[in-house]
Amino acid sequence: MQSMSLKIKIDHLNELFLSMSIKVKEALEKSRFALRQGEKEKVKLIKEEDAEIDRLQQAIDDEVAQTMATQQPVASDLRLLVSLLKIASDFERAGDYAVHLAKAGKHFVNMPVWKQFDILDAMAQQCGAMIDGTARAFIERDSIHARSIAKMDDEIDHAHKAVVKDTLLLIHQNPELAEQAAKIITLSGYLERLGDHMTNACEAIVFMVEGIHTELND
Repeated sequence: MQSMSLKIKIDHLNELFLSMSIKVKEALEKSRFALRQGEKEKVKLIKEEDAEIDRLQQAIDDEVAQTMATQQPVASDLRLLVSLLKIASDFERAGDYAVHLAKAGKHFVNMPVWKQFDILDAMAQQCGAMIDGTARAFIERDSIHARSIAKMDDEIDHAHKAVVKDTLLLIHQNPELAEQAAKIITLSGYLERLGDHMTNACEAIVFMVEGIHTELND
């Protein structure tokens, strides 16, 4: 039976992670706007908020280490703590990619909006939905929901392949646009990897709940 002190520790970890997931989602939403508008002040704000995401991850790491050392958790509680370390790391990386997206906006200031930006925006929205869904799956200890959220990454992967294909064709037809086009592919790659991190987090949730290691969307 879970002790009261362990329950308090885990409840606090839930709060820390929920705060972290909210900030990651907010960072991604702001990066979507910054990417469209190329606003330097927005980029600065996102970078400052990313430092808070990093702080929350460190707080989770420290709290998990302390809990494991002092509470001697077993079985499902131990899986939860171990899994949360991985999940928090994936969310921290997602925050980093939000910063990369925002910073890239400066390369497209005063330029016509590329059609690929509509696809990138849709990819970012899908990533945001994965962030929300993954956080919910963890808080509710719902491995079935985690599995369904991981499937959303297929759409992101397909969109990334479409962006790469269309952009490479554009480079072939308009070599003078190669530099900007290459940045489009890089941006799409950031979002594709963000989706991968959410899939990884969902795999950790499945392990946390079911006690099995599995690859989702391999």
